[in-house]
Amino acid sequence: QVRLVESGGGLVQVGGSLRLSCATSGGTAAPYAMGWFRQAPGKERVVVAAINYDGGNTYYAEPMKGRFTISRDKGKNTVYLQMNSLKLDDTAVYYCAGNSVRWPTQFQYWGQGTQVTVSS
Repeated sequence: QVRLVESGGGLVQVGGSLRLSCATSGGTAAPYAMGWFRQAPGKERVVVAAINYDGGNTYYAEPMKGRFTISRDKGKNTVYLQMNSLKLDDTAVYYCAGNSVRWPTQFQYWGQGTQVTVSS
């Protein structure tokens, strides 16, 4: 059974940085595409960034371009999301997702989420 566990969330001031991690375990040994999504209070969950199975292709939602970087360490089965220049609007629960069903917005596996709060 595939398990995704996020970490690295927390409280940060506007303009600060955080790095989220998502450790994967279980399931097929073959790497698959991974993604990060977020859900702000009262809003739908939306894609933030995605990375293909070997890291050769990435996708970023427009508001994140130039500020967020997704990467993966295949040896550790871990995916990262480096978030810089954080804004108040980045406050949300961030979810890790694995194995895209429809790139880059639909995924099969999901983590439990980690809270990111940006304060002024």
